Amino acid sequence: MTENRALRGSQVNRQVWLKSRPNGIPRAEDFAIRDAPIPAPKEGEFLVRNSYLSVDPAMRGWIADKSTYWPRIEVGDTMRAFAVGEVIESRNPGYSVGDQVMGIFGWQDYAAARVENVMRKLREPDLPMSLSLGVLGLNGLTAYFGLLDVCRPNTGETVVVSTAAGAVGSAVGQIARIKGCRVVGIAGGEQKARQCIEEFGFHAAVDYKRERDLEAALRQACPKGIDAYFDNTSGAALDAVLRLINVHARIAICGTASFASWEPWNTGPRPERHLLVKRATMRGFLTTDFARRYEEAIAALVGWVRTGQLKYRQDIREGIESAPGLIETLYTGANSGKLLIRLQRDPTRG
Repeated sequence: MTENRALRGSQVNRQVWLKSRPNGIPRAEDFAIRDAPIPAPKEGEFLVRNSYLSVDPAMRGWIADKSTYWPRIEVGDTMRAFAVGEVIESRNPGYSVGDQVMGIFGWQDYAAARVENVMRKLREPDLPMSLSLGVLGLNGLTAYFGLLDVCRPNTGETVVVSTAAGAVGSAVGQIARIKGCRVVGIAGGEQKARQCIEEFGFHAAVDYKRERDLEAALRQACPKGIDAYFDNTSGAALDAVLRLINVHARIAICGTASFASWEPWNTGPRPERHLLVKRATMRGFLTTDFARRYEEAIAALVGWVRTGQLKYRQDIREGIESAPGLIETLYTGANSGKLLIRLQRDPTRG
């Protein structure tokens, strides 16, 4: 306890906070960094020293959308974010000093956390703790439940996924391949399309930036039609896929990254006729819908990572100073792999 009092007296808690509300994709100038005291945990809380901070597409919605599934982040608030770190002080019997935890701890060095902030404790000391923010965290869980519970693929079916080289899309495609499906990715740029095939084992990939006729390219890549589509973008990719779906196709709506803003509401081709004629299903979902089954999914994902069946990429930026511009980086596609911010040495990697 004396050591932690000295820590709070000699150091500060750097926080990234929302300086102005963007209409569209948040940019670096919408954030600022401030120094705050390191918090002292209250009864039932524990102090987490963050090692890695996550950058996720959902953060845009948390800032801009009044109707989002969590309370909107207000100007002046510390940026909500998933993070992973180590408990260094505890006033909660369920959390001990040295425990590694992943949860909503914010874009900051230290967080006074409660049980409800924690997504899971880490129990894989042989694997990098940073994976708990990617393939063994929200990204992997999103892929697992969105594909297996919403898309419900059967062996031999054709599964298509957009943003296929991204942290979620690459996991979706690999899990579909593990389940015996033909996998086709939609990615932006020749390098990412090639990565889907050469690195993640997709059967085909379509570069939407190169193809003038996305539907024709997808038709060639999916000669037997599309049975399941994992949609991370909405927009033109969804429009093209809908025209190629098979009877009883399943579509999982995970994200709408192709639209910079939903004010005013975006309009375009209607999906209803395709869904009606093909008796298809389109369903939105949140990973938190499956919270009771997280450990089931993590066990499967860990097993696939350890056997090399599930590969991953990480794009790690150094220091909290890099945080303000990284949501924009994510939406321009300038990252290569799961985008993370490293604050501390990973104790699992020596």
